[in-house]
Formats: sequence, structure tokens, C-alpha cells
Amino acid sequence: MGKQLIKNIKGLVQAGEQIPSIIRGAQMHSLPIIENAYLLLDDNEVRAYGPMHTLLELKDLEAIEIIDATNCFVLPAFIDSHTHTVFATSREEEFVDRINGLSYEEIAARGGGILNSAKKLEQMSEEALYEASRTRINKMIARGTGAIEIKSGYGLSKEGELKMLRVIKKLQETLPIAIKGTFLGAHAIPSSYSDNREGYIGMLIDELLPHIAENKLAAYIDVFCERNYFSVEEMCQILEAGARFGLKGKVHVNQFSVLGGVPAAISRGAISVDHLEEIDIADINALAKSNCIATLLPGCSHFLSIPFGAANDLIDANAIVALASDFNPGSAPSYDLMHILSLACIKMKMTPQSAINALTINAAAALELQDTHGKIALGRKSPIILTNEIPSLAYLAYAYSENHIQRVFI
Repeated sequence: MGKQLIKNIKGLVQAGEQIPSIIRGAQMHSLPIIENAYLLLDDNEVRAYGPMHTLLELKDLEAIEIIDATNCFVLPAFIDSHTHTVFATSREEEFVDRINGLSYEEIAARGGGILNSAKKLEQMSEEALYEASRTRINKMIARGTGAIEIKSGYGLSKEGELKMLRVIKKLQETLPIAIKGTFLGAHAIPSSYSDNREGYIGMLIDELLPHIAENKLAAYIDVFCERNYFSVEEMCQILEAGARFGLKGKVHVNQFSVLGGVPAAISRGAISVDHLEEIDIADINALAKSNCIATLLPGCSHFLSIPFGAANDLIDANAIVALASDFNPGSAPSYDLMHILSLACIKMKMTPQSAINALTINAAAALELQDTHGKIALGRKSPIILTNEIPSLAYLAYAYSENHIQRVFI
């Protein structure tokens, strides 16, 4: 890679040595920007940055790639802290069902949704699943994503879940992007266990968790805590079992209803609680008093026509807010975090500054990558985005159909 000098940058975003590891409250609306700046990289490591007038004369210019960023911005690559990127095939037939009036829950009740993806994944070879997922991730990188979380949860059997987790581990080992794996065996009750919920949960805890821990197949454990899926009590049982094997919680809660899952997950040490399309004041207060990250998924709200998360209520209460794509074949088939940025501003009335903080620093914290990702600082190799020429940073969210990415350094 060698040395690269990006010069004449219109705005160098989130570059600094004192930027905190998480941002909350009124700070969410503030974004440090160095105008008319430069950034010097050496094998993607940040060696120097600052205003152009402080750029010292460089020696051996022939060995340095010079990139003129006039009228362009440079910012940390976005972090996608909630995805289901490993799946077999798309589910556009269910998209048509929703157009014709069926809800997500109605489609699931007749064997669609998660169970549909599980059936398709069972029929796909591990190698084909890896190749399809690798292709998706390369597209995600090209659209400005610098790190991702990937969940299992479309296996819903011992063999299927392990197949997914092995694919995630291979992706970690073969791609240049940071990837965190999450065990989501508790995504739905498979039809083979429809009359034996306790048996399925017992299999997840007694058979899968020891193997996952021994082979380091996941960093986190997740549960879909929702009506018709897993109860708060079942979520707590699974989170506590995961903790015994060193897996931290990152859970689905409050997508369709408020069941008390948020405070229960916080009390079990969850790193993040994700979705939160439905929320009450008790949940907001619990998040405001904790370091658990509220991860909102506006792509899912948009696609399913369900409420958008109350981002500003959470921010005003001093909760830590992150954004993610929820990329999956059924309820959020977009991996483009620029699209998520725009939805957050248009539909949730987040400011561009707060949305960018939610997609960088706070999203990095939701994957415990705050020491390596989410901001630009000396000695870091954080993935970096160079935009096309744009009039302002707000234009990224405003011009929602444009491709704003000129180059990604990763």
C-alpha cells in the first residue's frame, strides 16, 4: 500500500486525539471537522493530519501517492453493528405478500420469514454460502462500511447454526474488514421443535454453546425477544448461559411490542439492545442510566412500514444511540449505510451530525471496536472514506440516491 497523502480535504471529519469512545446527549449534535486539511497514511496507518498550512515539506514524493481531495470530505468508514449478512437467497416473494396486505408476523405464522430462510440455508452448501456472503461484504465495503457484525440464526438446528458460524469465521479470516460473529440460535423456534420449546432452548445451551466457545465461533449471543418468538424469561435464561461461556449479549428487543426486555437485557450486561421500534419511558430511562447501546434500525422500519425508533427521545435522555442496517433478506435487504444515514435524518429527524456519530463512534463501541475504528487518530488503521465532491456534509443524507463514495481505505 505504501504512503498516501490526501491533501486539500474540504473537511476532515472526526479526526482528533481526544475524541471520546462513546458519544451521548448534546454531544451527539457536534462533529469535529478540520477544514482545508491533509491526511498522511502509511500502509493505512494514520501518520499525520491537520490543516493544510501545517503540512511540512515531504521527502521522497515519488514514493507517496498524492490524492487531491478538493471539495471532498474524509471521514471514518461506517460501522454496521447489526447484520444478518450470511443467508442463502433473497425473499422477494414475501415482499410481494406484504404489498398484498400480509404483515411480517402473518407471513411468519404460515412458514415464511425466518423459517423460510432456514429452509433455504439448509439446502445450500457451506462453500456456496461463503461465496455468496463474501460477495455481499465486498459490496458493503465499496459503499463505505468499515466493520460489520454478522449473526447466525438462519440455521435453527445444530448443524445449520454451526455451518453459519463456520462461514462467519472463514469470512473473518479471509476478508480485510473487521467482522464480529454473533450466535443467534434463538431467532425462532423451528417447526421440528414446535411442541418442545424447552427442548430447543436446551439444545442451544447444552449442545451448541460449549462447541461455539471451544472453537471460538462467536463473540456475542443474541435472542429475538418478542411476542411469538422468545419471552423475556427465555431471553434471560439464554443470555445467562451465554455469559457462562464468555459470550456477551446483543439482543433483538421491542421490534413489535414492549415486553420488558430492555431493562432485563441491561441487567444481564448486554452490550447493545437493537431494534427499539416500540419503546416506553421506562426503557428510555433504563438506557439513559446505563452504558448499554441503543441500536436503531431504520432500514427495517422503512421496509416493513413499522414505526421508526425514537432517536431524539433517546438522545435527549442521554442514552447512547447507534445506527445499523439490519441487512437481511426478509425485513431489511439494504446494506448501504449511506441509505441508513439518510433514513435516520429524514424519518427519525436526527441531525446529520448525530447520525454520523451513531454510525461511527457509537457503532464501533457496539462492537467493542472503539480502540481501532470509528475515528481518525494517530497510529490507527481505522477504515476511511473519501467522498466525491459534495457541497457539505449534510449533502450525504440529503442526496439519498447518489453514490457519495469515491474511495474506501481499508
